[in-house]
Amino acid sequence: MSEPVLEITDIRKRYGTTVALDGVSLTVEAGEVFGLLGPNGAGKTTLLSIAAGLTRADGGSVKLFGKPFTRDDLAARHLIGMGTQDLSIYPDLTARENLRFFGKLYGLRGARLGSRVEDVLAAVGLTERADDRAGTFSGGMKRRLNLAAAIVHEPKLLFLDEPTTGVDPQSRNHIFERVKALNAAGLTVIYTSHYLEEVQALCKRIAVIDNGRVRASDTLRGLLSRLDTTIRVTAANAPGDLRQRLEAIPGVKRVGEPNPPTPFPKKEGGERPPELGDVLPAREAATPPNAFSPSPSGGGGWGVGSSQPLTFELVVDEIGPVLAKVASACAATGAELVSVTTREPTLERVFLHLTGRELRD
Repeated sequence: MSEPVLEITDIRKRYGTTVALDGVSLTVEAGEVFGLLGPNGAGKTTLLSIAAGLTRADGGSVKLFGKPFTRDDLAARHLIGMGTQDLSIYPDLTARENLRFFGKLYGLRGARLGSRVEDVLAAVGLTERADDRAGTFSGGMKRRLNLAAAIVHEPKLLFLDEPTTGVDPQSRNHIFERVKALNAAGLTVIYTSHYLEEVQALCKRIAVIDNGRVRASDTLRGLLSRLDTTIRVTAANAPGDLRQRLEAIPGVKRVGEPNPPTPFPKKEGGERPPELGDVLPAREAATPPNAFSPSPSGGGGWGVGSSQPLTFELVVDEIGPVLAKVASACAATGAELVSVTTREPTLERVFLHLTGRELRD
């Protein structure tokens, strides 16, 4: 097994009384796109700056391609490309002049420099605007030029910090596809973004950092497995053994106690809008609350065996193989399906689960 491209061990960094990083350890393997996620102020940019040799850590160590790495190691720093969140390009220079400047910083000269500049201009779709000042570019064009500046010297490891922030959909898609192409050619990439669907599509391994600490580091599948995949079934005329029949379906892990479907809760000033995961049975809005027969237990309550709808939440391995069997189980017992909703784990749900829902400024 080859040496990891990057090994970060117990990195710590403090700015005055603020702890930016509190013992962060990560390993990035050759040829992967590694996702780094976290709320604003979590420490992501500080960590990338230390790993790229731009900032000194207060403690801990960094290894690059199996060797100890410090910000004074200029030869090793030439192996790294850095696409910063804040644009690094010079607005008064043309696109070509920007790339020649950055290429020279990394030691490129002569025909080799000229060739690389033209190659990356073509790669990011800026050949026709090569001699225009960068300050006249749109936000998407500036982001693409920023990426070109990070790869002009053909690095072995690329850091991309929010590479698609504030760009139009076409430029965002172009950058996304360019990153995939670079990785397919063998470039190792560390990718941070607030667009979690990008990270979910690009990265096989992801670390979530918050308050300067790693909250989780795993494969995408491993992170998603932290949350349940569920099917919520609402049925009327549910017999007493419907829950047992649902539990017996292959692929069903467990079934929660049946509960009556509830409308969206109200708040002062009117009803709130629906949120992710809310369930409103299709017939509830059109049917008066007392239209169904009371349960045998009396009192008009919700009871198994009542025509009043009941909601069962099934935790399942996979949704597809279970859905048809749920319908069959209900039909076999005479239960009437009112609604079926599904909810699969997403990276966004895992992220909020690990970091909370409070606003970060």
